[in-house]
Amino acid sequence: MRDVDRTETDITDNFGAVRPPGVVDGSAAPGRHYKWIALSNTTLGILMATINSSIVLIALPDIFRGININPLSPGNTSYLLWMMLGFLIVTAVLVVTFGRLGDMYGRVRMYNMGFAIFAVSSVLLAVTWMDGSAAAIWLIGWRIVQGVGGAFLFANSTAILTDAFPVQQRGLALGINVVAGIAGTFIGLLLGGVLAPVNWHYVFLVSVPFGVFGTFWAYAKLRDNGVRQRTSMDWWGNATFAGGLIILLVGITYGIQPYGGHTMGWTNPWVLAAMIGGLAILVAFAVIESKVAEPLFDVKLFRIRSFTAGNIASLLASLGRGGLQFVLIVWLQGIWLPQHGYSFSETPLWAGIYMIPLTIGFLVAAPLAGTLSDRFGARIFTVGGLVIVIASFVLFMLIPVNFSYPTFALILIINGIGTGLFSSPNRADVMNGLPANKRGVGAGMTATFQNSAFVLSIGLVFTLIVVGLSRTLPSTMFNGLLAQGIPDSTARTAADLPPIGVLFSAFLGYNPMEQLLTPETLTALPDGGAHVTGHAFFPSLISGPFADGLAAVFAFSIMTMVIATVASFIAGSGQPAVSALGAEPVGVRRDQGEESGAGLIPGCRVEEAESSGYLR
Repeated sequence: MRDVDRTETDITDNFGAVRPPGVVDGSAAPGRHYKWIALSNTTLGILMATINSSIVLIALPDIFRGININPLSPGNTSYLLWMMLGFLIVTAVLVVTFGRLGDMYGRVRMYNMGFAIFAVSSVLLAVTWMDGSAAAIWLIGWRIVQGVGGAFLFANSTAILTDAFPVQQRGLALGINVVAGIAGTFIGLLLGGVLAPVNWHYVFLVSVPFGVFGTFWAYAKLRDNGVRQRTSMDWWGNATFAGGLIILLVGITYGIQPYGGHTMGWTNPWVLAAMIGGLAILVAFAVIESKVAEPLFDVKLFRIRSFTAGNIASLLASLGRGGLQFVLIVWLQGIWLPQHGYSFSETPLWAGIYMIPLTIGFLVAAPLAGTLSDRFGARIFTVGGLVIVIASFVLFMLIPVNFSYPTFALILIINGIGTGLFSSPNRADVMNGLPANKRGVGAGMTATFQNSAFVLSIGLVFTLIVVGLSRTLPSTMFNGLLAQGIPDSTARTAADLPPIGVLFSAFLGYNPMEQLLTPETLTALPDGGAHVTGHAFFPSLISGPFADGLAAVFAFSIMTMVIATVASFIAGSGQPAVSALGAEPVGVRRDQGEESGAGLIPGCRVEEAESSGYLR
């Protein structure tokens, strides 16, 4: 391996962090404590964004009751889906573009803009005064704008940290940032469950003070100390990428809704057109990217092994576990909690509480793995973490639907530990391999892969569960209702309703039997319908069919995780991020005897820079 040296143009702080050459903002070098300021601010931003991505999931029943809309009515299902997925779709589409803007005009400037957009949209969501469809459209619209702010934060926070921290501490820094991101999704579930029953406006109001504070703090304290690359914007690439991905994700979103006499909408001509059209536009995007001088997706980055394989692993891991949150929530809310005496209206809050062990496992493992991977290399943690996640999915398949909670909690902890061991080292390994002037677009590409896979995972998870339910749920429900004295025609009508409606009902904390059966039918029963609408009847009815869908989901997750494990083995260097000389591998220069045209490749490993074509 060639010697790594620092050039006379490198600027170092008191901790040995290298400030790459080519800083264009003219600001003074950051102080010795700047990296911790950057870490705390970006952690706040990511925590706030991820809390808001999940906080509405638990709060949806109270939100829809507050605006007087029944989300389970056929005409209102789209409101439900867009409230759930609109934020995620927007962030998935825009992070690459915003990462590129950060590389061009300053990552801190773009990040700070994201904080401001997020704060303003949170205020406008919290002051919603309308009712009915107008209120739903208002909420969805500003949730989408909030997603725009989140995309600015996601796209630039990782690059800001990579600029601020020396390579031997990036695993720790990025690990803390990843912890904030994953923990935020589960904190959001708890906050939504606590705040929404008091007043649903509080669900959006809670982020306002943090958004306002973070905006001014970022403006006052963060500094652009990365390399900027003033290039032209790839407008055709932006248009085809955004258009193709939006159309594809919208098609997936509507594919899980019933269509005609089918339980799902995958045969809907509009869904098929969206899927095919979206993929065709993305193919056109790939062709455009191979032709333009300054592409949105820098294909040269895929020549870097750690970037390519690391992103494949991250994408597959997100695909395998992205829908896990929804599966476990439906499992708890629709089956386990009612079977153990909780009313359906209470299940959203308690589902969040019973999911806490997953967060604990992640919070323990992620920072530790990030720190240790700086010393021992990423591979042992990324591969080992995914193996542990696979083991947890196997254990989920083995336990009964009506499980013992200590066993369930232990599996949650194991899954959280495995996810934490993988996430931080994987992110650090991907970012350490990037040239300094490509960190924004590289981080945006990584976030796009993860967020798109997350949305796709939700569509796949619901599809697999509905397919599993469709096999046996109609006959099981029909026979179960007949046994309780429900008239034949009424039982058949209820049994023929799409399984996705049953899932959404359980997900929203509604008693499905109260939704499926009329008050007249219930009062005609000997007990007035008390048993049919009680805690135990519906969960016991659906347990068997749900187990079929659950097995399909975990089998799919295991398959994707196995492939991700192979990719992680290829991506991980297996070596510490710091060389034997203890120098940060930035400011790399060829040996003096070689061609004079060699330039600096800030932040890129020597071997990977050479193989990628950045070092010529």
